[in-house]
Amino acid sequence: MKNNILLLLTFILISSCMSKTDNTIGDMPTEDKNAAQLRHVVLFKFKDTSTATDIQKVETSFINLSSKIKEIKDFEWGLNNSPEDLNKGFTHCFFVTFDSEEDRSIYLPHPAHMDFVNTLSPHLDDVLVLDYWAK
Repeated sequence: MKNNILLLLTFILISSCMSKTDNTIGDMPTEDKNAAQLRHVVLFKFKDTSTATDIQKVETSFINLSSKIKEIKDFEWGLNNSPEDLNKGFTHCFFVTFDSEEDRSIYLPHPAHMDFVNTLSPHLDDVLVLDYWAK
């Protein structure tokens, strides 16, 4: 009896992890796939010589981009607080959301973005950038 219950629970668990139907992408119905958004993920590792004031200036400069570049549809950021100690010195994560690759193409060379890069560059030890279509 216990084996049958365990088998049933295992089946339920496996079934819940499987894709529901072919008409979804993740949790999003395919008819909404055109509403997918492009995420631009940026991680920063600052130089040891950068002060808290320097880093705050970079943060403020990045935050202000969303009010200067209309192609940015959403923006969020945060500081690493993972207890796993796997961040390899990266402390800051920024998510910039676009509706299209064209919008991202406007953002990258935009004068406000270039000003931000100039503010960041003297303090940047390393950067990691990933872009993906949210599903």
